[in-house]
Amino acid sequence: MPEPPKPDLSAIPSMTVLLGESRSVPGLRDEPPAVLADALRTVLERLRRRLLDGATQPEDCRVQVLLEQARQELAARRSGRLRRVINATGVILHTGLGRSVLAAAAVERLASLGKGYCNLELDLDTGRRGRRGQYAEGLLCRLTGAESALIVNNNAAATMLALNHLAQGREVIVSRGQLIEIGGSYRLPEVMAAGGAILREVGTTNKTHLRDYEAAIHDRTALLMHVHTSNFRIVGFSESPGTVELAELAHRHRLPLFDDLGSGALLDDELWAAANEPTVPASLRQGADLVAFSGDKLLGGPQAGILLGRREVIEPLRRNPMARALRIDKLTIAALEATLELYESPGRARREIPVLAALSATSADLSTLAERLRESLARRMPEAQLRVTPGESFAGGGSLPAWPLPTVVVQWLPAAGLRLDALAARLRTGDPSVLVRVQDGGVIFDLRTVGEGEIEDLAEAVAEAART
Repeated sequence: MPEPPKPDLSAIPSMTVLLGESRSVPGLRDEPPAVLADALRTVLERLRRRLLDGATQPEDCRVQVLLEQARQELAARRSGRLRRVINATGVILHTGLGRSVLAAAAVERLASLGKGYCNLELDLDTGRRGRRGQYAEGLLCRLTGAESALIVNNNAAATMLALNHLAQGREVIVSRGQLIEIGGSYRLPEVMAAGGAILREVGTTNKTHLRDYEAAIHDRTALLMHVHTSNFRIVGFSESPGTVELAELAHRHRLPLFDDLGSGALLDDELWAAANEPTVPASLRQGADLVAFSGDKLLGGPQAGILLGRREVIEPLRRNPMARALRIDKLTIAALEATLELYESPGRARREIPVLAALSATSADLSTLAERLRESLARRMPEAQLRVTPGESFAGGGSLPAWPLPTVVVQWLPAAGLRLDALAARLRTGDPSVLVRVQDGGVIFDLRTVGEGEIEDLAEAVAEAART
């Protein structure tokens, strides 16, 4: 039986030829030579394998074909990089989209300090070494009434650090109904184990009494822990002691109470009262010795984990070796400082911190934006079926699960032949990327999460997706 003919590898253009020809290709000529060469090597290696397997023909070795494949290779490599997204889902703290949108003041501080040096660990008055984050920690204490504060890189880190230092090798008493899981790999029992603490769960899923905690206290108990179930609610036949009761019990037995609030509502005001959301100042007033919460959820700042409480509890945590591994960088500190400064004027905070502004936006505000979007879409797509209609938004990000927000949306009912899932995919992969809801036979644009300055860009992106 005759052997099959060997593929003609000599038809593959040389790297020199390809690099030379790339200078006349608009999408490639400005690429750094090393980056382009690496992409071309990938393309050529695939071509060789296909030729050897008999899966392609020499005409696929044309220079322009290979250069286009290199352009596609570079685009694929860069598709995962961070880029702008217009969030029209109505989910305010969208974890996949980075949770909190920073206030303009925080963005300006980032730009100012990110492009040069700053006094991260230098006391400019004395010329001696200072403590990073000291100003932000002072702001937190003044805003909440805490004696001391410590900032780390996220709330899971804050919880782990506290447990590692206060309860390593000892028991932490927690209600069974508070053994939470919040996205990814954050499961409270596993975080406690990683921190070296021993979980002692008490009560049942729906009912835990104060006597359950008291019966579990013994000489190996390190602390009592209260965990805010920020991403779910147990309703109906349920009961659990509040912070005041737990603090009184803990202090009677000379134990600290650790309140893991998670979401981090900072102001005692009507917004959180309406949502039945516990606040940081209230927890401290009610007797918690240590409170932990996130910087990038309801506080509206950058990702961070914040520990507040009594000085004798916080200061030893600062000396724990784990604290250095979990510390935050200058950019996080810069954004957090600027966000906290806004809280010094509560009215300004509600107006200028995007999370708070979005949560408190009125139907009248949203209707105005929705009508603007509908008109902008109608100019670009005269035949489109568009209507402004009520809807529901959610806080998201593991916060306020039982508090849907009435909103106003624009519903687009595409013409026959345009599949909703395909349109949503085009919007998601466009530039800028747009995320929407698909429901009730249409594409939904929720104005609660669309900024005033994004209306025209959103309309143009939708019109482009409809044309594609």
